[in-house]
Amino acid sequence: MNNNSRKGNFKRILKMLFEFYPALVPITIVCILCSAAAAAIPDIFIKEITDLIDGAIKSSTAWSDASNAITLKMTFLIVMYVVAISITILYTQLMAYITQGFLFKMRRKMFDGMQNLPIKFFDTHKHGDIMSYYTNDIDTLRQLISQSLPALIRSGAIVIAVLGIMLWYSVWLTLVIVAGVFLMLFVSKKFGGGSAKYFIKQQKLWAESEAYMQEVMNGQKVVKVFCHEKECQAEFDRINEDLCAGSTKANAYANMLGPIIMNIGNILLVIVAIVGSVLFVSQANNVSISGEVLAIGTVAAFLNMTRQFTSNVNQLSQQINAIVMAMAGAGRIFNLMDTQPEDDNGTVTLVNVKTESDGSIHETPEHTGHWAWKNTDGSLVLLRGDVRFNNVNFGYEPNKEVLHDITLYAKPGHKVAFVGATGAGKTTITNLINRYYDISKGEITYDGINVRDIKKSDLRRSLGIVLQDTNLFTGTVMENIRYGNLDATDEECRNAAVLAGADSFICRLPKGYDTELSNNGANLSQGQRQLIAIARAAVADPPVMILDEATSSIDTHTEAIVQRGMDKLMEGRTVFVIAHRLSTVMNSNVIMVLDHGKIIERGTHEMLIDAKGVYYQLYTGAFELE
Repeated sequence: MNNNSRKGNFKRILKMLFEFYPALVPITIVCILCSAAAAAIPDIFIKEITDLIDGAIKSSTAWSDASNAITLKMTFLIVMYVVAISITILYTQLMAYITQGFLFKMRRKMFDGMQNLPIKFFDTHKHGDIMSYYTNDIDTLRQLISQSLPALIRSGAIVIAVLGIMLWYSVWLTLVIVAGVFLMLFVSKKFGGGSAKYFIKQQKLWAESEAYMQEVMNGQKVVKVFCHEKECQAEFDRINEDLCAGSTKANAYANMLGPIIMNIGNILLVIVAIVGSVLFVSQANNVSISGEVLAIGTVAAFLNMTRQFTSNVNQLSQQINAIVMAMAGAGRIFNLMDTQPEDDNGTVTLVNVKTESDGSIHETPEHTGHWAWKNTDGSLVLLRGDVRFNNVNFGYEPNKEVLHDITLYAKPGHKVAFVGATGAGKTTITNLINRYYDISKGEITYDGINVRDIKKSDLRRSLGIVLQDTNLFTGTVMENIRYGNLDATDEECRNAAVLAGADSFICRLPKGYDTELSNNGANLSQGQRQLIAIARAAVADPPVMILDEATSSIDTHTEAIVQRGMDKLMEGRTVFVIAHRLSTVMNSNVIMVLDHGKIIERGTHEMLIDAKGVYYQLYTGAFELE
C-alpha cells in the first residue's frame, strides 16, 4: 500500500466519522483541545511563580505580597487541573461511545454490502479470509479511533501551544529544542517507515492463518480419516512462522522507536539546561516575542516545557505503528466495501395475485399461492413456470466456456432431469436459472420474460432449491424449516416436514421441533439434515423447484419415503432435477444427458432406453461418462 492509498484511507475514515456523528465528533475534538490547553498553560504559571519566588528571595520585604500572588496562582492551577480531569473523563467517554458506534456501523455496512456481492466473490475468497475483515481488520480501526486519533489531536495541540509559549519567552532556547525535534522526526520516519511494510504484511498473514485454520476445522473428519494431521501441522507451522517473522520485524522497529525518542528527549533536556544556564549567567541578549529578559523562571519553565514537548512528540511518533496497521486494515475493509455488487438491472417484480371467476387476475397483498410477474407499466403476466434456454453459452472465466449451445425448455408442471458425469455442467445450468451467474451468449426466458429483466430477489423467490450440501443454521429445527418462509406458521412448517418425510424423526428428537441445532446440524445425520432442507423448500411453496442431488445423502429405504413426499411437492410445479441415481429421474417428462457442457441426448426414459445410446449404457451400468 503506497502513501497515497494510506492518505486516501485516512481521509475516508475521518469523513465517515463526521458522517456518522456530525455533532459528537466536533464536541469531542473541542474537549480534547481544551484538555490540551489545560496541559500547556501551567508552564506559564511555573515561570511566573518561579520569578515571584526569585524576586521575594532578593527582596525579603516583598515576600508577603509574593506569597499572596503565589497562593492565588496555585489555586487557579488546582482549579484548572480539576477542570482538565473533568474534560478528560468526558472526552474519553465520548470516544468510547463513538468508537464502538463507528465499528457497529462499519460492520453493518460491510455485512449489508456483502449480502449483495455475487456468488463468484465467495467462490474466489477463502471464508477464513473474509472472517478476518470482521475481526483483525476491524480491530485496527478500534485502536485508531479510540487511541491514536485522540492522541494525535491532543499531543499535536500541546506541541503547537508549547511551541508558541516557548517562542514568546525565548527564541534561542526554542531553536535548541526545535533542532532536537527535527532529529526525533528523522528517527521516527526512519523506523516508522521500516515497520510500515511489515505491519501491512502482518495483516495479510493474519488473514491467511485464519483462512487456513477454518479450512482445517471444516475438514477435520477428512484430515483424521486420511491421517493428515502432521501435514496440516507442517503447513500451519509454515504460515505461523511467516506471521511470527513478519510481526517480529514490525514490532522490532516499533519497539526501538519509543526508547530512542525518549533518550533523545533526555539528552535535549540536559542541553536546554546547560544553554539556559549559560545564557542566564552571562546575561546574554534574549530574543523573544514578549521582549522580556531571560530570567531564572524562564529557564525553569523551559525545562518543564522541553520534557512536555519531547514527550508529546514521542507520543505522536508512537501512533505511527497503530496508524499504519489501521491503514492496512482499512485498505482491506474498503476493498471489500468497494467490491462491485451483483449487477441487477431487472425491473419486473413478483407479486401475489387473485384470480377472479372471469379469469382475470389482480394484485393482492395476501398470500394466495398464485403469483404473477409485474411489469413497469403495471401489467401482470401469470407465473406458470415456463423456463427456456435458447442457444446458451457460458464460462466461469472469459474465453473458457463450460456450456456450449444449450437449448432446452421446461413447460409448466414438467419435470426435467439432467444426468451426466461430474463436471458435465448439470449444476451450472441450474445456477444460470437463478442468475448466480450471467450467460455470455444466448437467452434464458421465464414465462416469456428474459431473466435479465427480472429483479434478482423476485426471480429467486420464485425458485425453491434443495442442494446436495445442506446448510443448517444455529437455532431450533422449527426455525430452520421456517427459513424457507419467515411468515409460515408452526402448523405450516409441520405440514412441510410431513410432506418431506422428516416429521417422524423430528418427533423422536429430545425436544422435537424445539431441538436446538448448531454447527450445521452436527447432532443430526447427513440424511436427516437433507430432509430438513427439503422441508424448508416445501414450506417456501415455490412454483419452480431445483433439486440438486437432493436425495444423494439418504439411504434407499428413506429415499422411498422421501420420494413419495417429493412427488407431492413437485405436483403442479416445474421441476429441474439433478441426480446420479437414475431411478429417481425415470418418471421425468424429459431427461437430458450432458457431457462436457453439451446436451448429447434427450427424451423420456423409455425413449432413451429404446435408443440404446449413452443413457441406456448408463442405466445398465455398461458405461460411465468421463
